[in-house]
Amino acid sequence: MTNSSNTLPNGHPERRRVPRTALRLNATIREPGRSRTSARVIDISTRGCRIEATSGASVDTWLMLSIAGLETQYCRVAWRCHEFAGIEFATPLAEAVLERLLSDQQQLSEVAIADLRSIANRAHNLSVQEADDRQTLTELSRKCAVDAVVEGLRLGEAKPGK
Repeated sequence: MTNSSNTLPNGHPERRRVPRTALRLNATIREPGRSRTSARVIDISTRGCRIEATSGASVDTWLMLSIAGLETQYCRVAWRCHEFAGIEFATPLAEAVLERLLSDQQQLSEVAIADLRSIANRAHNLSVQEADDRQTLTELSRKCAVDAVVEGLRLGEAKPGK
């Protein structure tokens, strides 16, 4: 699920320090002085995650991210594009903490895979309309589509009789 080279398909260099793993988790975010807003974590690494949320938090806004099974994380919005945002943790997660979280999510359900496909389609449609955000949306669309295919294959392999 990770890009093995340091270059994205569009030829731009990969800025991510560590690879992210696809998953679907419900979460909440809270900006200082505001109430909680629901969010869904699309992928995660020790350094941050990508979320889908209706919050209007802008780039460089610091907020609190709460995910069941994890201590609330103080983090910064690294980028924002429509309802999607890249979140950078102020303190990286310990590898063991991330592994425990991922072990609880070893296999995405058919519903979660359908969600990834839906995100890929929405991001693709937005990228066609938005010249300013095209690169970010295209990469999000590609990543979610690839993750949906990979997770779909894993789910098919895990079914009895396969």
